[in-house]
Amino acid sequence: MGKPVKVLVQHGVAEITSTCRDAAHILKTRGPSQIQFWFIALAIGIAAGGAAVLFRLGIEFIQSTAYGTDDIRLLHSFAADLAWYQILVIPICGGLIVGIILDRFTDDGRVRSVADVIEGAALSEGRVEVRRGLASAAASMITLSTGGSSGREGPVVHLAAVLSTLVCRWMGANGITGRDLLGCAVAAAVSASFNAPIAGALFALEVVLRHFAVHAFAPIVIASAAGTVINRLVFGDVTEFVLPGQNALAFYVELPAFLILGLVCGIVAVALMKAIFWIDDFATYLQDMTGLPRFLRPAFAGALLGAMAIWWPHIIGVGYETTSAALTGELLVHEAIVFVIMKIIAVAITMGGRMGGGVFSPSLMIGALTGLAFGIIATAIFPNVSGEGTTYALAGMGAVAAAVLGAPISTTLIVFELTGDWQTGLAVMVAVSLSTALSTKLVDRSFFLTQLERRNVHLAAGPQAYLLATFKVSSIMRPMGAERSAPENECWDLIRDGIYIDGNATLEQAMPMFDQGGYRFIPVVTLGGEDAPPELWGALFQVDALKAMNRALSETAAEEHS
Repeated sequence: MGKPVKVLVQHGVAEITSTCRDAAHILKTRGPSQIQFWFIALAIGIAAGGAAVLFRLGIEFIQSTAYGTDDIRLLHSFAADLAWYQILVIPICGGLIVGIILDRFTDDGRVRSVADVIEGAALSEGRVEVRRGLASAAASMITLSTGGSSGREGPVVHLAAVLSTLVCRWMGANGITGRDLLGCAVAAAVSASFNAPIAGALFALEVVLRHFAVHAFAPIVIASAAGTVINRLVFGDVTEFVLPGQNALAFYVELPAFLILGLVCGIVAVALMKAIFWIDDFATYLQDMTGLPRFLRPAFAGALLGAMAIWWPHIIGVGYETTSAALTGELLVHEAIVFVIMKIIAVAITMGGRMGGGVFSPSLMIGALTGLAFGIIATAIFPNVSGEGTTYALAGMGAVAAAVLGAPISTTLIVFELTGDWQTGLAVMVAVSLSTALSTKLVDRSFFLTQLERRNVHLAAGPQAYLLATFKVSSIMRPMGAERSAPENECWDLIRDGIYIDGNATLEQAMPMFDQGGYRFIPVVTLGGEDAPPELWGALFQVDALKAMNRALSETAAEEHS
């Protein structure tokens, strides 16, 4: 029996050795890349969180220097006691500096923000513009420090995207990895800005990546947690807004009121977005008509903001003092209504004047004021069956912000994390759902996607719409003389009939031609001068275009469901 036992032992040792060898091979060939990715996600989270904190500290330093106050959270109260000419001159100077920066470092004088990050995730493998992004961050910091009426989340998100872009270039990352790293950076930036790790992670998934794939969730959560730790190391574990106490609700009786509040907030959110776009178009029209130099546009916007701030200093900066006053019920109904109107005008001037900044913080302020005004009126009409007006302020804050961002899930959570009040979740959810449902019918899903639609970047309709723009005709066509290429004489017949497409065009232009004409192929040409005939490159076959589109949709679906 000794020999069989020895054989069995040797066989068992061989099996164990083989298993260990295979495990070591898997760890060597696959494990390092996974482990490296988690560490890179952690590093990006720390870097993006640090950038967000430094951005916030930079705003506080410049703002305290410009206005001469030690506590920027009480800025509007301090500014009310300043001489009128100081309030007027500070935003003009800030606007002039912003204009010079954008004129020097961007080709269109436009600040890059969240919309550009969404575009980079969808169309540029998770990359954004680095040089213009850094210039935009500097311009937005000055805007927010010198009286601009906008928020800091937009510039911070794009700044984080710049960091992830640099890492992607260093790694040579593909599209999926690039987008995952972009999501990590965005999550860390949002969580570090607002001390909101849950909302930061969901914001990156819901707004930027626009999917909830499992492969992206873990690294994004790691990065978001890292960003939150950076914030708490600097500012402590405190919420952005401190509420006086737990809000009391008569849930079942008050739910219809919160439904109505959601609809009101949806209308207010659409008014804010439409005002920004209208002012931007109007300012562009005036600039073209008068020949105003591009770098002076933010300075003129600063002059208007300064003039408004003389009477309404509440419009200055992010507006956290006014938001806190709304959440604690320290304002009267007429004050809340006037501040809503003035803030919407101020934000529209800031954004339309190309001064920079984001829309999230202003939407929080406008929402809190709207909710408070609605709550004061509702509790006055039905005093025996309603709770506190501040509960409506909290719900309104989430409802307007969710409608503007097009992000009901992450916005609901960020409201809870900003205030620490999780008891009024039902009220906030009801208001958010109605406001989002209404606003998406009146704009292209969100402020950011509507911005992109105005630039003819069609992301709101989903991959089936925007993926067409990612394919150049020249990359899919069959060159002349190649195997199974189109007959040259038939191509020239179509060209003489005006049926052809430029090689630099995309499938977005080509597919409607196939649909309308029923062509099997379309000649691809290079257009010369006015008198020069077109040069025939090859032909784009409909079947090739459909195959390319099908592959892209399959890859997108695989990424979003993996």
